[in-house]
Amino acid sequence: MKLHPKLMYLPLALLVILTPSRAGAQNPQPTIDVQGSAEVKVVPDEVFIVFGVETSDPSLKTAKSQNDQRVMKLLALTAELKIDPKRVQTDFISIEPWEHDMGNQTKRLEYRVRKSIAVTLNEVAKFEELLSRALESGVTHVHGIQFRTTELRKHRDRAREMALVAAQEKAALLAGKLGRQVGPAMRISEYGGGWYSPYNWWGQNYGYSGMSQNSTQQSGDAAATGGTIAFGQITVSASVSVSFSLQ
Repeated sequence: MKLHPKLMYLPLALLVILTPSRAGAQNPQPTIDVQGSAEVKVVPDEVFIVFGVETSDPSLKTAKSQNDQRVMKLLALTAELKIDPKRVQTDFISIEPWEHDMGNQTKRLEYRVRKSIAVTLNEVAKFEELLSRALESGVTHVHGIQFRTTELRKHRDRAREMALVAAQEKAALLAGKLGRQVGPAMRISEYGGGWYSPYNWWGQNYGYSGMSQNSTQQSGDAAATGGTIAFGQITVSASVSVSFSLQ
C-alpha cells in the first residue's frame, strides 16, 4: 500500500505519572476545633426609626393628598428638630385599590396610599419628642426602632478579639485535660450576625435578625412609659471558629 506523501506518522509517546505511595504519605496534622463568642455592652448614641403613613379614600386624589399632607408635617418636624436632611429618607411608596368592608355585606372600593419615612437620629435626647410629635402629626405606624452605636467598628473589633481569646482558652483547656498541647492556629472563620433585606410595609426588614450592626438591645426596649425612654444598653457580639494544631 502506498502512503500519501502529505501524511506524517509520529511515534506514540508514553506518559507515565508517578505518585507517592500511600505508605510514604505523611500523616495529617491532628487538630482541635473550637468556637468562641464574646459580647461588648455599650450605651447607644444613635436611633434608627421607621415611620409609616397610611391613608385611604374612595377618591385616589383625596387619599394621596391626605397622605402627602401628613408626610409633609413629619418632614417639617424633622427640620424643626434640626435633623440632617441626609438622615431622612422616603423609602417605601404604595398605592393600591382595596375593598373596604362597610358591614351588612356592603363593600366600597377605596384607594389606599402608604409611605414610610426612615429617620436616623444622632441626638438620642430628641428621640422621645420626635416619636410623640410624629404620632401627633398624623403618622399611623411605627414599623421599627433600632438603637445603634456610631462606633460599631471599634466595639465589634473588641468583641472579635475577646472571642479569639475565648476560643484559645477553650482549646487549651480541652487539650490539657487529655495531656496534649495546643499549637498554632490552622484555620480561623467568623460566623453569625445580621443581614439586610429589602423593606416592605409590614415587615421589619432592616436587618433586624441579630440587628444589622451585629448588635441587640439589652434593656430598655424603646417603650414610652410615663413620658420616659429607657435606652439601656446594646450588645455588640462576635463569634469565631478556630482550628488549632494539636501537639
